[in-house]
Amino acid sequence: MSQTPDTIVHLLRHGEVHNPEGVLYGQRDGFHLSDLGRRMAEKVADAIKERDIVHLVSSPLERAQETGQPLADARGLQIVTDPRVIESTNVFEGKRFGKGDNALKSPATWRHLWNPFKPSWGEPYKDIAARMMAAVHDAREAAAGHEAVIVSHQLPIWTTRLHVEQRSFLHDPRKRQCTLCSLTSFHFVGDRLTQVSYSEPAGDLIPTGDKKAPFSAGGATEEKRP
Repeated sequence: MSQTPDTIVHLLRHGEVHNPEGVLYGQRDGFHLSDLGRRMAEKVADAIKERDIVHLVSSPLERAQETGQPLADARGLQIVTDPRVIESTNVFEGKRFGKGDNALKSPATWRHLWNPFKPSWGEPYKDIAARMMAAVHDAREAAAGHEAVIVSHQLPIWTTRLHVEQRSFLHDPRKRQCTLCSLTSFHFVGDRLTQVSYSEPAGDLIPTGDKKAPFSAGGATEEKRP
C-alpha cells in the first residue's frame, strides 16, 4: 500500500522569455519574461495558490525570479534565492540557434559535441543532479509536512528527474517532459521520495511550435533507460 506523502517539493520551470534573436542565454543576466511568460507565471500561481505551499525558492536569474513573484504575492511568501538551482553552464552560451543562424552548423563547434554522456559541452549531468538534489532536500526540510516550490530551468529540472528515476542522462532535448511553467513534483514520506508527478498548469498558453524544446546544450541522441 502506498503511503500518503507528507511533503511535496515542486520544481517549476520558468515562463517564456523575451528572446527575439534566439540566443542561448544560459546563465546570462538581462533576459526577462515576455508578455506571454508573465501570463504563464500568473496562471500557474492562480492554479496552485490554494495549495499548502509554505516555502518558495528561485534561481537567481531574472526569468525565474519573475516567474516566482506572482506565487510569492498570492501566498504571502518571500522568495529565497538559491544559486544551486540556476541554469547549467555550457560553451554555447551567447550563441544563436535560430533558423538560418544556428551555431551547430559551424564546424568550429563540433569539437564540443564528442561526449553526450558527460556532456562534453557543459556542466556534467551528475553535478547538476547533485546540486539540485541538495536544494530539493533543503526545501523539503524547510517545508516539512507542507509543500515547497523551486523555480528553476528546463535542463536542471529534467536532469534531476532522470536522476531520481534512475534513468540514463543521455537523452534527446526535444523529448524532455518539462514545458514552460510546468511542475515536476517530488512526493516525500519523511525523507524518502515515493512518487514523481508532472503537470502543465499553463499548458494551454504554450504556442504549438514551442512545445518541443529546441537544442539547449543539454543532451543528444535518443533517450535510454539503464
